[in-house]
Amino acid sequence: MPEFKELNDNTALAQQLQATEAGPVVLINVFTVDAGEEEALVNAWKHDADFMREQPGYISTQMHKGVGGSPTFVNYAVWEDVESFRNAFQNPEFQNRIAQYPSSAVASPHLFTKMTVPGHCVG
Repeated sequence: MPEFKELNDNTALAQQLQATEAGPVVLINVFTVDAGEEEALVNAWKHDADFMREQPGYISTQMHKGVGGSPTFVNYAVWEDVESFRNAFQNPEFQNRIAQYPSSAVASPHLFTKMTVPGHCVG
């Protein structure tokens, strides 16, 4: 089972799961793992992604790996809204799947919403 570490100490994922903002929302999950356990991390993540893909409100996901031999991974997943992600994340089947991650894995999940920044980002 991975260790969970908050991405932002001032706003825990548990607090975000109570939010009611309209979607879509984006889950950013930063993973680190010891060298030699990278394949196990990717296999565990794929197993989770297979489950999440079947859940109501799921839109898409993409995994990224750090370059230059970095053992850091970033998962980017889009959900219709916080409620859909919360229901999938708190599903007992998903919670059981988390135990399949390598013991050296550290996960830092956090939810975001898209911003409008004039001249750069559209809402």
